[in-house]
Amino acid sequence: MAICKIYDLYVSYIIFIYKGEAMYVSYDYYRIFYYVAKYGNITQAAKLLLNNQPNLTRSIKNLESELGCPLFLRSHSGMKLTPEGERLYSHIRIAFEHIEAGEAELTESRNMQTGTVYIAASEVALHCLLLPVLKKYRMLYPGIHIKISNHSTPQAVAALREGTADIAVVTTPTVRSASLVETKIKPVNEVAVCSKSFSALIGRKVALSELLDYPIISLGANTKSFEFYSKLFTSHSLPYQPDIEAFTADQILPMVEADLGIGFVPEEFLQEKSSACIIDLKEKIPERHVVLIKRKDQSLGMASKELERMISEQRNV
Repeated sequence: MAICKIYDLYVSYIIFIYKGEAMYVSYDYYRIFYYVAKYGNITQAAKLLLNNQPNLTRSIKNLESELGCPLFLRSHSGMKLTPEGERLYSHIRIAFEHIEAGEAELTESRNMQTGTVYIAASEVALHCLLLPVLKKYRMLYPGIHIKISNHSTPQAVAALREGTADIAVVTTPTVRSASLVETKIKPVNEVAVCSKSFSALIGRKVALSELLDYPIISLGANTKSFEFYSKLFTSHSLPYQPDIEAFTADQILPMVEADLGIGFVPEEFLQEKSSACIIDLKEKIPERHVVLIKRKDQSLGMASKELERMISEQRNV
């Protein structure tokens, strides 16, 4: 027996295909049958369904007529299932338990009691924007599970396209795409830094060209940060050939502090206790931004929508 469900403008039906013949049975009949069978009492079922006993009795009789067999044995003590009724209930019970579980899950999700948010984020976005937002989000919605993937901007965009991330929070420059929506959230000012061992670069104005005399620490060539600084150096007719490549942005500052070379980091990274010194460049480093990216064709769940709203609010801070 195959089962499918259809809807017309007013009534829903469940269609049974049995021996090549279609049987159209009202979905409400099965709903009523389920509750009467579950509680063995029409009065209690009627209260739960906000209906009256005559309507339920009539629906049960119509269902029995449609199926061509009695489903209940009626007595003063209640409604007892017949063998045919037991067989039907064993299938209907599973279906309605799934429906009830689905409804409960949606209610919890709507009330932000459960759910999962998938975020693709860069280290700079995490430290300069996301951490305080996530702290507030967790305080408001402790039942929501948060999954954060550490990504470069190209990797974050790829995660969005593949559907493994709901939103991406990264820094400019980004990967332009007609299928994505990008919102600038917060400016990020980056500075050149060195350790105290590089005393010749401290306490005076330094030309960008002078940095070529020192080891440069940078993210890899496949990142947008590398592209950003390559364009900066090229705009001043200078080559950009880092000596050390870091895998993540938060590795650069510790290597600078360890006297391995000079690097470029967000100024906010230096607000923590750091022994690194800012190099006062003559040339201005262009402003970058933390941006929120999502897919145009993606419908976000309640949990992701709320996090998106809270992140977007940071534009006014």
